[in-house]
Amino acid sequence: MSQKILIVDDEAHIRMLIEQTLEELEDEGVEFFAAENGEKALEIIQAEKPNLVFLDVMMPKMNGMEVCRRVKKELALDDVFIILLTAKGQELDRQKGQEVGADIYMTKPFDPEAILNKAREVLDLSV
Repeated sequence: MSQKILIVDDEAHIRMLIEQTLEELEDEGVEFFAAENGEKALEIIQAEKPNLVFLDVMMPKMNGMEVCRRVKKELALDDVFIILLTAKGQELDRQKGQEVGADIYMTKPFDPEAILNKAREVLDLSV
């Protein structure tokens, strides 16, 4: 069974940057999916059950907090590891992220190396 990563951001260049950062994982059988808004992300999560989701918070149609809440609380997909990515780094925002069930809350700009290392850790791939 291949591992799956979903990258969700309304900005195409951010999606591309994250995908480029993680592209070496394709050699280890990781499959990538991308979505440009929360509604599309929720569809992909329900259909593909990705192992890991990099989820932007501020997006059109449905924000990342709502997507996370639905995945973790309503759909009870606890095995989907969600990393919220946002420009909002305030403690209150982090608390909101925890309340909706996010596994990790990372602020932008992010360190590509940290993204790759975290993906390897979550997917249990050797470094």
